[in-house]
Amino acid sequence: MMMNEKRVKALIQEGRQFMHCQSLEDQDEFISDQQLKKPQPPLVKAAMRTQQIKLPRNFEALTKIEDFTEILSRRHSSRVFTQKPISLLQLSYLLWASQGVKEIRGKQYATLRTVPSGGARHGFETYLIVKKCEGLKSGAYHYLPMEHALEFLHEVDNDEKIISDSLCGQIWAGKASVVFYWSLIAYRCEWRYGIRAHRVALIDVGHVGQNLYLACAALNLGACGIAAFDDAICSKLFELDVNEEFVVYTAPVGTVNSDDIEKEKEFYRFVEEEGL
Repeated sequence: MMMNEKRVKALIQEGRQFMHCQSLEDQDEFISDQQLKKPQPPLVKAAMRTQQIKLPRNFEALTKIEDFTEILSRRHSSRVFTQKPISLLQLSYLLWASQGVKEIRGKQYATLRTVPSGGARHGFETYLIVKKCEGLKSGAYHYLPMEHALEFLHEVDNDEKIISDSLCGQIWAGKASVVFYWSLIAYRCEWRYGIRAHRVALIDVGHVGQNLYLACAALNLGACGIAAFDDAICSKLFELDVNEEFVVYTAPVGTVNSDDIEKEKEFYRFVEEEGL
């Protein structure tokens, strides 16, 4: 059933008001939990399992493009993957580039990472469905940025279908080597910014996605950021408390071949067909 036009316009207006962030009449009276001296939330989510898989950090051993201008030129969305495995070192580099911790500010006030974040709140957690990565069995994982390690959560039966279902039926994504899912632990940002936290968090996740894109370009891998995902499936996959933590962005990553450029063009064939 098609949503009626009045409802569509109302929802669009709600979205605009959220982005405009000027409809909150009590903004000036707001006092954050940080200002109220309430306890600060943890900088990262606690480990969900007892065993950890330490990730390699010898990034100098990777074959990668060093020229930044070339990396920027190569960066693009890829939806056609060769289905070959990536290496554990490559995956380690992608995780470090997108959410790696460089140092801790103060005793436990903030993490300084490879991406910027408003107030250094870094409200995101990284989850993965690994299909083809050397040295890892397939399944669902959670990244531990403080330790630069992974923890195996569980096996994922029929992973191609689960990936496609979790991304609203985008079948091509099931051919990726690994799929990144970023969740937001909202209070990590709200503690400092409260009613202003959520727009800032959406800005921050853009930084995360771009760093993943650039790291993939440097390694000659393909990535594609996706905002179309099934909240319920994603939350169940990664055992999230949906009241406090929820997926906000995803990105399949895989090996690519320059010969597949024509296949990539098929995704935009409608531009020619409709004379756009």
